Amino acid sequence: MLEIAVDLLWLRPRKVGGTEFYIRNLLDGFLQLKEPFRLLLLVSKDNRESLEHYAADERIELLETNVVSANIGGRILWQFFCQNRFLRRKGIRKCFVPVYCRPLFNGGVTYVNVIHDLQAAHYPQYHPFHEIAYSRLCWWLDTHISRHLVAISDWVREDIISRYHMRPDKITTIYNPITVKEEETAPFAELAGRYHITEKAYYYTIAQLIPHKNLDTIIEVMRQIKDRGIALPKKLLISGVGGKNKEKLQAQIADRGLQEEVILTGFVENDERNALYKYSKAFLFPSVFEGFGMPPVEAMLFGTVAIATDRTCVPEVTQGKANYVRDPYDVEEWIRVMENPVDRVGEMDFSMYDQMTLTKQYYELLAKVFSNV
Repeated sequence: MLEIAVDLLWLRPRKVGGTEFYIRNLLDGFLQLKEPFRLLLLVSKDNRESLEHYAADERIELLETNVVSANIGGRILWQFFCQNRFLRRKGIRKCFVPVYCRPLFNGGVTYVNVIHDLQAAHYPQYHPFHEIAYSRLCWWLDTHISRHLVAISDWVREDIISRYHMRPDKITTIYNPITVKEEETAPFAELAGRYHITEKAYYYTIAQLIPHKNLDTIIEVMRQIKDRGIALPKKLLISGVGGKNKEKLQAQIADRGLQEEVILTGFVENDERNALYKYSKAFLFPSVFEGFGMPPVEAMLFGTVAIATDRTCVPEVTQGKANYVRDPYDVEEWIRVMENPVDRVGEMDFSMYDQMTLTKQYYELLAKVFSNV
């Protein structure tokens, strides 16, 4: 039987973007498995409550530590120097970490890690020195002393193999499960009143408010549409948790006089997000770097055309069925593509993101990797 710890100390609810959706979708998938397993979730004092419902399943137990996830530095030090001892005292020798962070040494515990991307290696200018140093240290540990790695796209897998000269058999690609449900959609009338929008007369995007998401480019696109009277929707809604670029984006919106046209919604609940996907004219995805990129696929699940960059994994994950902007910073190219999008949503194979198929892939991989421990 698969019996492992799952390290969730990194999880800060509503603060870590797509990785939170990923791990919750995966855990929800485990709840539906018929195969025997036991998961011991390593939780912190401040994220336990958001994970408590998983313990209603007798196959899952929460192990609370003294860690406060909001104290990132303290969490890292505890993980480096205390985690292995904590696990050994509980009789645990196998640990799955759904992100790149891990202890400095194995210390009698076998680790399997997931790497979502090597963002700080590609765009160091967007990260402070201590984040770059920590990321590079963890990636080195992942690739050299973790038993096995999971990459969330083939693009990420090849990036890791190229940079760290890993043996290909030591790293497996498993896509992120996508679990949006068409029936889980908020009434549009309420959202229309809140944001002053009408069906198919606004654009939508979801992103953390950080530089490589390239939101400033589509804000400029919206200014050009408004100022030049281009026959396209004049409204853009941006949903996502705050980030380092939030104040800059707010200033950009104000400086361009777009307070009525560009709305930062902040965090939205799933049913509201789904309604905004469904009724938008198109979903815009200007990001220049992604490890997976769930939002355009989610939008397409609701039948909405996606317009995205062709950078990193985005064409792979959208199966070449979105509309692509070759130069993500070219405002005129964005406008040209937005004027004449091609609807290829019907050609998508959404089974590639099926929650249970991917959960079983994780189950089988973890069972195999940990079988000799």
